[in-house]
Amino acid sequence: MNQFTIAQAKSYEEASSIVKTGGFSLPILKAGGMDVVDHLKEGIWEPDALVDVLKAEGGAAAPIQEHRDTTGKATIRLSALNTLAEISTSTLLDGRCPVLAQAAGSAATPQVRNVATAAGNLLQRPRCWYYRSKDFDCLKKGGDRCYAVKGINNYHAIFGDGPCHIVHPSNLAPALMITGGTIHLTGGNRDSLAIADLFHMPERGIRDEHNLLAGEVVTSITLNAAPNSGFYAVKEKQSFDWPLVMAAVSLELDGDRIKSAQVCAGAVAPMPWMLPSVAAALRGVSINDEDSLKKACARATDGAAPMSNNSYKLKLLPVAIRRAVLKAAGKEVG
Repeated sequence: MNQFTIAQAKSYEEASSIVKTGGFSLPILKAGGMDVVDHLKEGIWEPDALVDVLKAEGGAAAPIQEHRDTTGKATIRLSALNTLAEISTSTLLDGRCPVLAQAAGSAATPQVRNVATAAGNLLQRPRCWYYRSKDFDCLKKGGDRCYAVKGINNYHAIFGDGPCHIVHPSNLAPALMITGGTIHLTGGNRDSLAIADLFHMPERGIRDEHNLLAGEVVTSITLNAAPNSGFYAVKEKQSFDWPLVMAAVSLELDGDRIKSAQVCAGAVAPMPWMLPSVAAALRGVSINDEDSLKKACARATDGAAPMSNNSYKLKLLPVAIRRAVLKAAGKEVG
């Protein structure tokens, strides 16, 4: 492992300044540092500086709060440093936006959730084993090929045309996609960025997955209240494995009938994958009509192009979405 400087930033602005003007060739921002440590151990990154923001703004994440504007619209604000554990156990989120609490609670293990932060979860790098192995010089690391195309691609994308076939690893991102999430920034010319504009597909840039500019630091996250929302992930081992597929759903209900829906899938594409065809098919369906729910959720695979070893995701994704719909409607899911 190479030697590097550790800079303890006292504010987000100071962290941004160190990144932009500190004279380092590869400064890396860290908070909880879960993914950073993995990259260092695996020899993927060799930074000359780690800029620690965990103690920025006094070292304590702001409480999760709800605000209402003059029209009565409810907005929820998180700190970028709120841990997944804090998000998953928030009584406010449990009542006002359960999809986010459930998504955070489904991530990793309790030990990781106690450390990993909201911003870190959004910006973590893909878990593709070719990218994560120093033995493969894949496209994402500047190589000439995506080894998953002809290799072991069990956990890779079923949507998107490549040329890189990663799946986006964030649990929080699909939940924020269906709740109008916005990230708030410092260190650049932009104050905020819609979560829908944060990520990009590989053809727009192989080497990274997000649209943040150099020196921009995430300070907080806002989202709309979504009391009828739910999250469901299918894993090989439900307690801690990475999801094979995941689904986030927000509903507007009229009695037991769905007036409108927002549906986003995760672990199936290089970015959180909105499913407007499923949302349209759910409109007007009763949450008690099992056959109609299954038919609507089956639209989730429209346009999918599985790779040689991951066609099983075509069966799992409609199941995950239907279960997320049931959770959003307050139904028990076995």
